[in-house]
Amino acid sequence: MSRDSRDVPAERVDVLVIGSGVAGLSVALGAAGRRVCVVTPQQLGFDGSSMLAQGGIAAAMGEDDSPGRHAGDTLAAGAGRCDPTQVARLTAAAPATVEWLAGLGCPLDRFEDGRLSLGLEAAHSRARIVHAGGDRSGALLMAALVQAIGKQESVSVRAGWRAVAPLLSASGVTGARVRARDGSLRDIHAGATVLATGGLTALFECYTGSPQADGGGHCFASEAGAALSDLEFVQFHPTAFAGAGSPSGAMPLLTEALRGAGARLRRRDGSLLFGLDDGEGGDLGPRDRVARAVHEASRSGGAFLDLRGGLAGRLAQSFPTAAALCRQQGIDPARELVPVSPAAHYHMGGITVDAAASTSVPGLYAVGEVACTGVHGANRLASNSLLEGLAFGRDLGQRLAASERLSPAVGGRFKVGAPVADMLAPDVHQRLGACLWRAVGPVRDAGGLLAGLAELEQLAFQVGDAPAAMARIRLAEVLLQAALRRTDSVGAHWRSDVNGAEAVPVLHAA
Repeated sequence: MSRDSRDVPAERVDVLVIGSGVAGLSVALGAAGRRVCVVTPQQLGFDGSSMLAQGGIAAAMGEDDSPGRHAGDTLAAGAGRCDPTQVARLTAAAPATVEWLAGLGCPLDRFEDGRLSLGLEAAHSRARIVHAGGDRSGALLMAALVQAIGKQESVSVRAGWRAVAPLLSASGVTGARVRARDGSLRDIHAGATVLATGGLTALFECYTGSPQADGGGHCFASEAGAALSDLEFVQFHPTAFAGAGSPSGAMPLLTEALRGAGARLRRRDGSLLFGLDDGEGGDLGPRDRVARAVHEASRSGGAFLDLRGGLAGRLAQSFPTAAALCRQQGIDPARELVPVSPAAHYHMGGITVDAAASTSVPGLYAVGEVACTGVHGANRLASNSLLEGLAFGRDLGQRLAASERLSPAVGGRFKVGAPVADMLAPDVHQRLGACLWRAVGPVRDAGGLLAGLAELEQLAFQVGDAPAAMARIRLAEVLLQAALRRTDSVGAHWRSDVNGAEAVPVLHAA
């Protein structure tokens, strides 16, 4: 790709939003009134992982609940790694965020008397999950946001466009070079460039969510000089649909709310993975603990979700996504167990940001899963992710709308970064995914991490100077290095070999 700006068409906007999930669209709606451009690689409303979300939005809306209690549960799940100030800010904003969504027309599930129907998920001390369409929360939420975006004349959407490299000046990031739907290159200069590109879990062999969550935003930020934090903290969802044979690639999710409604986890022989009261939440314990139990069971005969009994009878009404999945796979949930296994689901780490969503590089912001805000710590509390994207995204958009310093100049002195966020070749993606799953899956040890680093160096040698591939490989190396340095088990980062032991040697990753 040419990095020469002379033959590349350019335009100017106030705010460039890269990504169109709940975080990106919340920024765009908050900043409406300024010239906002949303760049999304596929179709608006169907891009990214937000529309696949099943559980809902965590918010203290019940009479027996409070933002303080919600904050306490978030801090406990985060295993001592959360930023308490950011957690308090998020949980305090949750009720108003839900009311904002209702005002946009999102069809939140309610009882006949108008009260919100609140679900229970793992590690929550109260039922506080606001949902829509049972387990279709993400799809209905995105539909409401897309409809609201369509009413904003100041917001333009470039669907089928992918941001591939930052535009850089002496003052920081001034926009992005993008690849249009027809393959041509464009430069979009912006007073504020916002990364809302999702996580990096699609780099793993087994993952839930969107294949677009491939670390492209992290690589874009790194090319611009922005710092990354807490990369070792990758959350694995315990109940991705495993199906026949070895799971690989994007896997359908069986929402945690199913266990909140009474589903149980079992081994192949029918025995329960957890007792009715094991003192740590059982089937609804912290995701890291449940994921490791499912991982171990899946390696020794298989793990299964039991939906039989009363839950199967109301599955189609309460959990239509799960019911449709069972039909597609030829499973009768009233009689049969559903095979599950862990899959990479969410990244707690990411681009380092402050309370204003600013990165370490002026002009560059990050929101949603791509950002490391300190809210999730070492283990995200279920359904806090949609909340974070909505609340922090909207807040950033409103602050950008009020800013008086959004005036990029087209034609000024700038340089174009390497095309690190471009698409990854399928063969490289496959090899990288297999390496990550082996080295930094639900259970890790020094031998596997060191072997993974050696494998990544070999892969780097073979791909040569392909910028996008090299950027993802280096990102994976930094992740493995972080996991190797952290020799204690914290939240989703579980070291099976060195709890209480001496630190292992750390290789240098260039």
